[in-house]
Amino acid sequence: MDLSFLGEPTGPMTRVRGGFANRLYRLDTDQGSFAVKELNLLDRREIYRTEDVFRFEQAAFAAGVPMPEPILAGDHTLVHRWVDGEKLPEAPVPAEYAFEIGGILARLHTLDVAWPAAPIQESVPRDWPTLAERATATGQPWAGELARQVETLLAMARFVDTCERPGPAVLTHRDIQPWNLLSRKGRPVLLDWELSGMLDLAGELGSTALSLAKGPGLDDIRPAVFRSVLDGYVAAGGTLPPWGPSWFAFMIGGRLGFTRWNILRCLSGVEADTGPDLALSHESVRNGLRGLPDLFVRLPQLQEMLMSE
Repeated sequence: MDLSFLGEPTGPMTRVRGGFANRLYRLDTDQGSFAVKELNLLDRREIYRTEDVFRFEQAAFAAGVPMPEPILAGDHTLVHRWVDGEKLPEAPVPAEYAFEIGGILARLHTLDVAWPAAPIQESVPRDWPTLAERATATGQPWAGELARQVETLLAMARFVDTCERPGPAVLTHRDIQPWNLLSRKGRPVLLDWELSGMLDLAGELGSTALSLAKGPGLDDIRPAVFRSVLDGYVAAGGTLPPWGPSWFAFMIGGRLGFTRWNILRCLSGVEADTGPDLALSHESVRNGLRGLPDLFVRLPQLQEMLMSE
């Protein structure tokens, strides 16, 4: 893509390491600094609605949502104005930060942006036994762990497929996680909008609130931080959906899909030209195989703890 309209470069475009799905570069020019994202279109887990997401981003930015200014959306490339900020540590966020995230969600859910009719939700893949066999045959370092977790992964897929969603469905970011956030003077900046689309409200609130309330595992969960996200949502005019398992079904389904996607990338044995590095995919698989079963087994306890707060 021709990026000359962004100004005269003041140095080479440099890669920013660590992207879980796409590849990011920083371009500094005489007109400012820009984040140039190369989209992984080779093996995406779902269709990316480039133009629709860009319109949603523009509406959110115009509404004052703290985020990088969207500049351009092409077939393979996204451009945003660069925003400096601190990455979030793998730890519960401050309650004030969580409260503000809840308010941002409420603001997003009121935006009047046209969106294509959502396709019928596909069933969660259940090919875990086959994947375990392939991992063993190809000598993957996590093959034994995958084989031991097959039955639990199948149970998780059944849970996601059969869990009732009370609604309503909202147009939203769908991926507000610590790695998609910055802290700028203690306040949030929301990044990486590529997964935006329609989602059951309970799934969005549960995924966001739990991700911000815990550390890398489940041994340090702060119910007060979880509640702060919901309090911020209500304070900004949002209405909470009924409490239940559906609050966590989207999170579990999404992480199942993400783990499976990285397993497939690792099984190829070749680092693709787009998307995460092969080493990062191996790390994501290991994290998924350890964290997901623990989350699922402790789900009743987790619901009780958070609901009683």
